[in-house]
Amino acid sequence: MAEQLRVPASSGGLVRYFEEYKSRLQIKPEVVVLIIIIVIAFEILLRVF
Repeated sequence: MAEQLRVPASSGGLVRYFEEYKSRLQIKPEVVVLIIIIVIAFEILLRVF
């Protein structure tokens, strides 16, 4: 039976993600999708007329 090769982790805690950062401006994803749909509809209306 072959032995398992153990390789140390390459990033070793060097990558840090700041989860506690809070932005002053928070927008719900639903609002962003709605704004995109409105902009697309407006663009279509501008091309038609």
